[in-house]
Amino acid sequence: EAPARDLSHRATGFSALDDALPGGGWPEAALVEVLLGADGLGELALLLPMLAQLTQSERPVLLVAPPYRVNAPAWQAAGLRLAQLHVIEATAKETPWVMEQALRAGCCGAVLGWFLQGTTADQELRRLQVASEAGQSLGIAFRPLRARDNPSPSPLRLSLRGREDSATPELRLLKCR
Repeated sequence: EAPARDLSHRATGFSALDDALPGGGWPEAALVEVLLGADGLGELALLLPMLAQLTQSERPVLLVAPPYRVNAPAWQAAGLRLAQLHVIEATAKETPWVMEQALRAGCCGAVLGWFLQGTTADQELRRLQVASEAGQSLGIAFRPLRARDNPSPSPLRLSLRGREDSATPELRLLKCR
């Protein structure tokens, strides 16, 4: 049996979230699932401080099948170096393969993929987790909230959903290793 290894972590940019996450931030070599109640809840704002840090360190960030066009001025205002931001248009069927190849290659600081249509097989998620570890890259998979009842190999799962009584979305830590 392989010994457990201590994965390094990268600060989220939000002290309360860093305090709640094991290791004090985003894992650097793992798949993180963000389950969304709807899109546009601030899921990217949750990641922008970390993504900005990666791009400032000359680490590329890859967006695979984003549901909307990238608002370059907003990302730049958040501190991202646009030269390190790459967008791949992919079908729902191509997205897991593209993410796996990028994660396994280890050339990206983070690979974000959107799986908002249809279902994602547990086997695909497992392959992404293994690729993240092999390439020492952070993978972020955005999936619908309805996937929360399905088992997942991801060591970190979060849910983000709107609240009727507030404009601020609710972020929950569903699973962590």
